[in-house]
Amino acid sequence: MGKIVAICISKKKGVQKKVIKRCKLVENYGLEGDAHAGSWHRQISLLSKEARLVMENKGAKLNDGDFGENLLTEGIDFVHIKVGNKLRLGKDALVRITQIGKECHDRCSIYYQVGDCIMPREGIFAEVLKGGEIKIDDDIEFLNDKSSSSNN
Repeated sequence: MGKIVAICISKKKGVQKKVIKRCKLVENYGLEGDAHAGSWHRQISLLSKEARLVMENKGAKLNDGDFGENLLTEGIDFVHIKVGNKLRLGKDALVRITQIGKECHDRCSIYYQVGDCIMPREGIFAEVLKGGEIKIDDDIEFLNDKSSSSNN
């Protein structure tokens, strides 16, 4: 089991996301108030703190949300995650993984700092199956069913 260490949203696309303490996940939409929410397959984005640490060790000076992630997580091994896996966020929210990695259209400022960016490999995207309130330090749990892996 892992936990949420940061929740980040932005009112407009292409701007720095800001950290908030709690937020509502809206079913079939995403994070309330986030510009990337909507009726599509990348309603929320997740990134592990462990992956971000690799970039920091290469010299990147990072703040929560710098990669455009909505949720920064800790203690979840995304190495074995597959499209279709489900995660419970907090007490009630449920998301399904829809995409792993994404194409970067431009090299971001982090790429220019350290010569690399992790979102194309390590960014996780999901759709909201069931909404609910989430907050920093909430638990994240892999749910096992026939369509998810047995890696917890």
